[in-house]
Amino acid sequence: MSGGTGAWLRACSPPGPPPWRNSAGAGSTGSRCMAQAGNTGPGVGGQWGAGMARGRAPWLWALAMLWQVAAAGLPFQRQWPIPYKRFSFRPAPDPYCQAKYTFCPTGSPIPVMKGDDVIEVFRLQAPVWEFKYGDLLGHLKIMHDAIGFKSTSTGKNYTMEWYELFQLGNCTFPHLRPEMNAPFWCNQGAACFFEGIDDMHWKENGTLVQVATISGNTFNKMAKWVKEDNETGIYYETWTIQASPEKGAETWFESYDCSKFVLRTYKKLAELGADFKKIETNYTRIFLYSGEPTYLGNETSIFGPTGNKTLALDIKRFYYPFKPHLSTREFLLSLLKIFDAVIIHRQFYLFYNFEYWFLPMKFPFIKITYEEIPLPNRNRTISGL
Repeated sequence: MSGGTGAWLRACSPPGPPPWRNSAGAGSTGSRCMAQAGNTGPGVGGQWGAGMARGRAPWLWALAMLWQVAAAGLPFQRQWPIPYKRFSFRPAPDPYCQAKYTFCPTGSPIPVMKGDDVIEVFRLQAPVWEFKYGDLLGHLKIMHDAIGFKSTSTGKNYTMEWYELFQLGNCTFPHLRPEMNAPFWCNQGAACFFEGIDDMHWKENGTLVQVATISGNTFNKMAKWVKEDNETGIYYETWTIQASPEKGAETWFESYDCSKFVLRTYKKLAELGADFKKIETNYTRIFLYSGEPTYLGNETSIFGPTGNKTLALDIKRFYYPFKPHLSTREFLLSLLKIFDAVIIHRQFYLFYNFEYWFLPMKFPFIKITYEEIPLPNRNRTISGL
């Protein structure tokens, strides 16, 4: 990486504890709040305690015990979709992970705009890997999304996008390294900001259209949010996983990709007061369809010294056909194995939030859509554009 983006990523990697948030700390805070709520003195809490002191305690204890017994017999209701996990900082990439195409080669820091500058905001979309395959993936509506900005005071324009550090395959499937028990993941995604907009790239087979106008002050606030979003949302997720293609079907897991970054940024700009134009905006989504997923565990619980060796072997066998750098013959054999696992046996192992899940696959198994997601409405309570 070069330019400001490289420095940006390094700044997100301070020494210290692991990047995942300390759940014990959050739990401790909740316990303190509960303790404070239980010692409110007079009022409802005080009357409850007085009632127990006057001989009602046996009845209350009996009711409490009955409630616990009833609750214990109820099935655990998990909340769907599973929230994407945020982290406290971005870890340095492992040297084993190498990108075929350098991430953000011309990256630069996000500039500070004059507060009264007028900034034009552009929707940018082009076929994935257009630089290599032209419009081939565009015919399948497999598109990459980004955002453009133009300062009317300086005439300079900029591109901002979010994508994989080590290409899509590494973010979707792991490496099976002989010296390691567990699958090894090269999965990070990050924001890239650089000066200039390649008009031909976006216009020829895609979209370059203005969607909003904001002030320099709003742009600067957005830039601060982008930095925070980039530091805490560190990994890429290819799939959106749902119960069926039907409208309103249960969503088990949401994707986290280039289009989701664009949508989050639009939403933030709307919160800051940006007024978007009324134009149609479509995005690529890749769906997997399954019954309710089953939680399996994390790397330690499955692949560690006391892990589930049978499950560990099943997961590695599932991922083996997806390994990179295959010959033509190996590729065709791998396709047959993938078809057998996913379509015939209806099995898929998902790695999400650094945890493994089993997906009981359902027809139609996988689908690529190009569907409209409207631009957000302006937050009328915020002014200052």
